[in-house]
Amino acid sequence: MIETGLALLVATVSGLVPLINIELYLVGAVVAVDDGALVAMAVAAGLGQTLGKLPYYYVGRGSLEIPWFKRRARTPGKWTARAETWRARAEARPVWGMGLLAVSSLVSVPPFMVVSVLAGVVRMGPVAFCTITFLTRTARFLVVVLAPAWALSVLPA
Repeated sequence: MIETGLALLVATVSGLVPLINIELYLVGAVVAVDDGALVAMAVAAGLGQTLGKLPYYYVGRGSLEIPWFKRRARTPGKWTARAETWRARAEARPVWGMGLLAVSSLVSVPPFMVVSVLAGVVRMGPVAFCTITFLTRTARFLVVVLAPAWALSVLPA
């Protein structure tokens, strides 16, 4: 139970601060907890990441005025021009935007933080944003925890 709560906390903070890596935390848990707890931790991490990305989403919508988030959301970089192209496509085709969110959330390419802001900019509904993010992040974290657990179980001792 404690490990699940910690996974939720670490995932929420890592959703807010990209330097903290929830995947590394979860892989470390593989050797310490059983498979049932790993599944609970993956689900908690999916929820935590969803909560952690909501402020970026609301910055994109213009509903949240937090200077640090706004600076991070507007920091120019190699993704700036691509993000503008994705914004135009997502506004023209909402299903494409949801697909982009799902892919980004699952594999982190394009960067999920950027796509979270983009989802707000194109006015994707918050329920759609949270649902897609929770399901795909949970799927990602299930792979992150169960693949090493499976590998450890099949390797000869």
